[in-house]
Amino acid sequence: MSDIIQLLPDHVANQIAAGEVVQRPASVVKELLENAIDADATVIKLIIKDSGKTLVQVIDNGKGMSATDARLSFERHATSKIRSADDLFSLHTKGFRGEALASIAAIAHVELKSKQDSQELGTLIAIEGSEIKAQEVTVTPTGTTIAVKHLFFNIPARRNFLKSNTVELRHIIDEFHRVALAHPKVGFAMYHNGSELFNLHESNYRQRVVHIFGTKTNEKLVPVEETTEVLTISGFVGKPQFAKKTKSEQFFFVNNRFIKSPYLNHAVNAAFDGLIKDGSHPIYFLNLTVDPKSIDINIHPTKTEIKFDDEHTLYAILRSSVKHSLGQFNIAPILDFEYDTNLDTPYNYKDKGAETPTVEVDRDYNPFREERTSGKQVTAFRKQTLNNWDSLYVGLESKGTRDTQDFSQVEFESEPEKATLFGNQPQTETTQSTYQFQNKYIISTIKSGMLMIDQHRAHQRILYEGLLKSMTVKEAVSQQLLFPLQLHFTGAELTILKQLQDDLEATGFVFSTIEEGQVEITGLPINVPESEVSIILEQLISDVEQEVPDSHFSATDLLAKSMAKSLAIKTGQSLSNLEQEHLVNSLFACKEPSVSPTNRATFITMAIDEVDRKFM
Repeated sequence: MSDIIQLLPDHVANQIAAGEVVQRPASVVKELLENAIDADATVIKLIIKDSGKTLVQVIDNGKGMSATDARLSFERHATSKIRSADDLFSLHTKGFRGEALASIAAIAHVELKSKQDSQELGTLIAIEGSEIKAQEVTVTPTGTTIAVKHLFFNIPARRNFLKSNTVELRHIIDEFHRVALAHPKVGFAMYHNGSELFNLHESNYRQRVVHIFGTKTNEKLVPVEETTEVLTISGFVGKPQFAKKTKSEQFFFVNNRFIKSPYLNHAVNAAFDGLIKDGSHPIYFLNLTVDPKSIDINIHPTKTEIKFDDEHTLYAILRSSVKHSLGQFNIAPILDFEYDTNLDTPYNYKDKGAETPTVEVDRDYNPFREERTSGKQVTAFRKQTLNNWDSLYVGLESKGTRDTQDFSQVEFESEPEKATLFGNQPQTETTQSTYQFQNKYIISTIKSGMLMIDQHRAHQRILYEGLLKSMTVKEAVSQQLLFPLQLHFTGAELTILKQLQDDLEATGFVFSTIEEGQVEITGLPINVPESEVSIILEQLISDVEQEVPDSHFSATDLLAKSMAKSLAIKTGQSLSNLEQEHLVNSLFACKEPSVSPTNRATFITMAIDEVDRKFM
């Protein structure tokens, strides 16, 4: 029998390795930005075209590479970060595996320009699918410029799996945020299709967070500082009232490296226990500094997972630090009804000593002293006699029954009318055919038995079909606001809103401006209260991020589902008999009354025979 095991060629091995390292354009952005950071760059530019499918280019002013290093950088397991296996436990750089550039070059067209400060000319290398097309001397500034074009050009199946440009751009922005937040002392700029998305100058950590997520973020942040023998914690957590429905603003950094850790995330959630609603997620931007020997980064090629030596200690310290910060800045409530907040001493005064108060007294001041001005006497007290004081009461006394008020003819202001859920309709005296059970279900009788309807799901179905009709027919009615409503969102959230702007306007929303982290709304759909606009839009953004729609996804359908879920009556809301009947009639007027927009049952039936069997 002949031998069947053979050594794979390098270009095939690189394509296999690329499947782990390069999953989408955002993976290329991450690897190239981290290489620029390791090169001690102080200014980094990221240029994107067609959400990275056509071009991903990173320009830095780092140390650069010699001609030999530039050529070796595209070989597998070639790296300048480590020399031996022991170096894996004392890492201070982002990369160390030596696979990124080789994997990228195997599935794309790569052009590299690099020059060291001591050299007059730099090096140009062009590679297509692991095959070197050119290597020559070129004129280039100090640093490295690397352009990745036509990603997955030789693996069309992988290219077909990519999502829409909007989704891929959102993943790239996420990776950009992670690197930019970890290095506030480095300036970053990002451009997409010729337009500038971010321009971040060197700053401190708080300013970097505010510049990325908007100016309104500044009022949401609570500082967290703690230093122990095991680790050092620094950063910020968000106030409980600003908790979000998604985890889009949760960042853990260990030794300036972004990581994902459900265990540490649970520690932060435990610190917010009782302060935020169920289903909401706290905001946090936390940096953990630990001994490199106590962690293992070499678990996954993406290097976003870390193994800690003593996770339980880290959990306890992190949870206590966050709770201490929330209490220190009076974020957590205090159950002491006799507590006077005016007697609080500011926290930064804890090491400040007491000072003897100084009192200044004007010993020449005499309130009873008389002053003479231009020959007239002016005293501190002026005595005045009021003549005919009894005339003040003229007309108030009763003058017989002729002036007596008849309160039976007095008209009082009527009680304010309360708006009903389904509008004011003329009420007719009818027998009650529906009953509300536990403020959750509506029970109605039918010929064969009994009908039990979930009021929340039923109203979702009614609103969903109504919204779809208004968006497709384009006949939505808008109510203009007397004062424009201003809301603040992050850059990534604004990208989603701009994508859905046409569909939102078809439902009745009117936007005057959507720019620079601020949205100004001048009109609302007639069934949307002004107080719930921010909740509806946040829920919509959350649904879009969680569902991750691809190119064939209907944004109109998702918008209708999200708005129906936000506007539908909630469990626990009491309905009048008229509202109950209106809900039942509207439900069975829908095209699909049996299921909600999320394909969950809206009602169940119970036959009379089934009820009879319960009494046997």
